[in-house]
Amino acid sequence: MPLDELRDLINRHARPDLSCAIGDVLIFRAEQPYPPTPTTYGKVLTVVAQGVKRFALGNRLYEFRAGQYLIASVNLPVTSHFTEASPEAPGLGVGLTLHPAAVAEMLLLAKPGELPEIEPAAPPGLAVSDAPAELVDAVLRLLRLLDMPRDITALAPLIKREILWRLITGEQGAIIRQFGLPDSELSGIARAVRWIRDNYARPFRVEEAAHQAGMSVSAFHRSFHAVTAMSPIQFQKQIRLQQARLQLAAQPNDITGVSRRVGYDSPSQFSREYRRQFGEPPSQDAARLHAW
Repeated sequence: MPLDELRDLINRHARPDLSCAIGDVLIFRAEQPYPPTPTTYGKVLTVVAQGVKRFALGNRLYEFRAGQYLIASVNLPVTSHFTEASPEAPGLGVGLTLHPAAVAEMLLLAKPGELPEIEPAAPPGLAVSDAPAELVDAVLRLLRLLDMPRDITALAPLIKREILWRLITGEQGAIIRQFGLPDSELSGIARAVRWIRDNYARPFRVEEAAHQAGMSVSAFHRSFHAVTAMSPIQFQKQIRLQQARLQLAAQPNDITGVSRRVGYDSPSQFSREYRRQFGEPPSQDAARLHAW
């Protein structure tokens, strides 16, 4: 069975840093259901081969299991973890980074009328579907190259293009096609997300973010929430807190300095929001992270 072979390949080639010899490919293996972990999910396809993985984005909860795939279309702050995993049956998955330029190139290959029209409204930033046999087969053939390293340079780009085509023509094809088009609403929100991430420590002005997206403020608010399940200011707060946690892991005794560098004027507000996000005050969480 394809999933059985996919599990075997993932088990044999998984590394602690998730990397492998094929560029843009990540391999996931979890032997226990770790607590939910805040992370940033970029433009990526993820296929689960074993176990159940859960994502929280704003007020939305996504869960997908063996034989399903997830599409992320924007760099999003999410909380994720395998909820079903053990040493005997570890959580297993494979991810492939998606590049808008590659999607745009594939769209040019489609004949007029071959693909459904794209809805003008921005789609959600995450979506889950059952993986069709053709997609699983392509992912499997991509990972088989790990056992044939001399073939990776020649064949991996071809299989990646096939995977993109399967996604473009699949159930979540509208999402993939939107972020491959520079003038779509989703691409506009992606530009705004990138601008917010680059300027997270600055005081937030929604007019600036809407300008980056090429939208009016009211349209921007509506589309931003549709994609990210958050308001723009909530999104900025998530980015600030994630950046603070990264800095505190290296500088656990500089809580006030870190809070100011990520944009907080009030240390007490920073501590309150940090504890609400991560379950512990920054001093305790920083000490635990530094001990790792």
